[in-house]
Amino acid sequence: MYHATQHLVRQLGLALCLCLLIAAAPARAVTLLRDADIEHALEELGAPVLRAAGLSPSQVRILLIDDGSLNAFVIDTQHIFIHSGLLTKLDSAAQLQAVIAHEAAHIANGHIARRLGNMRTARTAAGLGMVLAAAAAAAGNGQAAVGLGIGVQSSAMRSFLAHSRAEESSADISSIRYLVRAGVDPQGALEVQELFRGQDALADARQDPYMRTHPLTRDRMRALQGLVAGASARTAPDPTAEYWFARAKGKLTAFTRAPSWTLRRADESPTPDIAQLRKAVAYHRQSDLGRALGQIDAAITARPNDPFLRDLKGQILLESRRAADAVKVYSAAARLAPREPLILGGLGRAQLAAGQAQDALKTLEAARGRDFSDTRILRDLATAYAKNGQNAMASLVTAERYAVQGRLKDAAIHANRAEGALPRGSGPWQRAQDVLSAAQSASRR
Repeated sequence: MYHATQHLVRQLGLALCLCLLIAAAPARAVTLLRDADIEHALEELGAPVLRAAGLSPSQVRILLIDDGSLNAFVIDTQHIFIHSGLLTKLDSAAQLQAVIAHEAAHIANGHIARRLGNMRTARTAAGLGMVLAAAAAAAGNGQAAVGLGIGVQSSAMRSFLAHSRAEESSADISSIRYLVRAGVDPQGALEVQELFRGQDALADARQDPYMRTHPLTRDRMRALQGLVAGASARTAPDPTAEYWFARAKGKLTAFTRAPSWTLRRADESPTPDIAQLRKAVAYHRQSDLGRALGQIDAAITARPNDPFLRDLKGQILLESRRAADAVKVYSAAARLAPREPLILGGLGRAQLAAGQAQDALKTLEAARGRDFSDTRILRDLATAYAKNGQNAMASLVTAERYAVQGRLKDAAIHANRAEGALPRGSGPWQRAQDVLSAAQSASRR
């Protein structure tokens, strides 16, 4: 269900990324929610705001973290992270776009770049390691809350993420300008801040993380009200943006709330297909395959060229042990979205389950080529290599999966195995060498 970033690993280098993961002290887990549909919705909502900020939507990914608290943050210039709890709390596309605009302002105004440039202590590296783990070690899955957990020293992370009052003021000014430029009602920014009013009086342990990383003072709130009042007249909601917001929130809650909760509220959805999608998820979670297929088929009839609805149907079939049928549905989804790695990953998984090992290998290699740090894809790819008798490649991909997870000792075992069997000097042999070098560097720390 739920594109670990290629850009981040390319920018920092795999070895540095791994070292930062290892530096993170185990405390609590961070999990990315990977879903092609929800990530597409976030892309649709974020694109006009990012362009207004002078950023490229193809270079800045918006990713969802499995955390019920309210927060959003950035740790580099290519990712915006939003807590699932914040998404479920918001009521409109304009509110979510205001969150994106504020975080984009921290990127565009150079706040993160300055922090990265000043990153000198291991304590800061440990804090940064958590989110690099979230970006580099995330895994897709059919359930909402599946992924990789890497611990962090929470005090180090808060120190890295905490914005100064000057930075918050700068981001507020810029974000309102971006929203107006993008044709989004800036009133959404005030509505978001209303969620946090009164939290400044709470003890740190009871505050939402957003308050600790984005300090909200009365002066800041008054200044933000003035900025919104001085902006252009209120803009009517964009129906397309509202659709994708409702779809993302609806699918997220369908997987995270009780099915009975979803079924009681699904008909409140703004469009029939969103209601049908939500019901399909709820019925699937109740193991009612007939009703789940009936609902998702109705949604597909309404939107026949929508690859993400077929992706969900493929997931339902695969998890209901109808692998051959899932392959057909995933194949149709992949034809509609041939460059979507999570859909390709689902197709490859279904092909493996259906005994189509050669087809699965080809599909999963294509998925890995587009998202080489998704550990679910790496796990399935290793299985496909093994089923096709390519044991050295299976060992290599397993080593890379462990390396991305930060399990360098396990990675070294499999990388050594792969190195001894692969042609010396070949590309795969060099990849094994890279893993071994990262493991050796980590062992000397």
